[in-house]
Amino acid sequence: MASFLNITSPPFFSSRTSLSPSPPPTLTAQLTQFKKGWCWKLKCMPSSGPSQETDSEPPETAPSPSNSASLLSSSSVSTYNWCAGLGGVGFLETGYLTFLKLTNSDAFCPIGGGNCGDVLSSDYAVVFGVPLPLIGMISYGLVAALGLQWSGKKFPFGIEESNGRLLLLGCTTSMAVASGYFLYILSTKFSGTSCTYCLLSTFLSFSLFFITLKDFGLEEIQKFLGLQLCIASVVIFSLNTSYAPLQPAGSSSLTDINLEYFTTEITTPSSPFAISLARHLQSTGAKMYGAFWCSHCQEQKQMFGKEAAELLNYVECFPNGFRKGTKMIKACADVKLEGFPTWVINGQVLSGDQELSELAKVSGFKIEESNQPS
Repeated sequence: MASFLNITSPPFFSSRTSLSPSPPPTLTAQLTQFKKGWCWKLKCMPSSGPSQETDSEPPETAPSPSNSASLLSSSSVSTYNWCAGLGGVGFLETGYLTFLKLTNSDAFCPIGGGNCGDVLSSDYAVVFGVPLPLIGMISYGLVAALGLQWSGKKFPFGIEESNGRLLLLGCTTSMAVASGYFLYILSTKFSGTSCTYCLLSTFLSFSLFFITLKDFGLEEIQKFLGLQLCIASVVIFSLNTSYAPLQPAGSSSLTDINLEYFTTEITTPSSPFAISLARHLQSTGAKMYGAFWCSHCQEQKQMFGKEAAELLNYVECFPNGFRKGTKMIKACADVKLEGFPTWVINGQVLSGDQELSELAKVSGFKIEESNQPS
């Protein structure tokens, strides 16, 4: 009992126990060894078990919701910046084309010569009476404004970020579908035509679509796939309805027409009167408007003869050929021609081929006796 008290008692009891006789050395040594071993076990047991693995291997921490939200937020900011930049480029391009369309000006085409102007002046450059570049300018402007506004985390009208991403996806989907449709029109109705502005707009539209789409996961894309298909269907249906009058039923021969520009040789000789009249018409600024495929225009030139026809101020209204949807050049459109050929002499408009004597009378050319028309 004395030895047991010596192990478990506090230190201040040791002075009393020392009054008792000391145990044999062997027993004391055994108790001391037992005490040390028992205390060592008490100290080591808490460090054994699962806590030891915890100290050696740090626990795996799952990403917190705040970290996931920050990653999504930074990705969205990058998407909004791209939308603002590419939308701004598209806005400038379509704004320039809108100005040309509204002022009926010729487009500068760095590649393809005058082909850009042919596409811009065609019937396919108008949707329900609204110039197509104007629709594009509004679309690009909307995407650029949304991207610029939301890149600064400013969501007006109480719009949440998830709804903002969905709105951008809808806008860019409609733009990409429309660009694909117009690319089909360009390749079929304007075969062989190179339109730099058309290709640039197509590139911008598809880039905006894929940049917006990358923010959506696979599950979200499957969820909104039906909405995207509805948007694509509405866009295609609207464009088909707008262009339906350009493709009347039973006139496939007209819609497939594609005439390359050609010249017709004038074989008749020119009389002295025809040459004098042609010089007079040239000096007064009289102009003859015609088309390379117009038979009456060729007959009018044959009346003047080869030498005299070369002196006339002749304006070709389709210098790049004719195909369905191609419009006349601006110089001919400004005159508001109703047919070919058309003469404009001293502000007076004469439609159809004219006799040389009638042209001389209208232009004020004095017919000399020796130069009477035969």
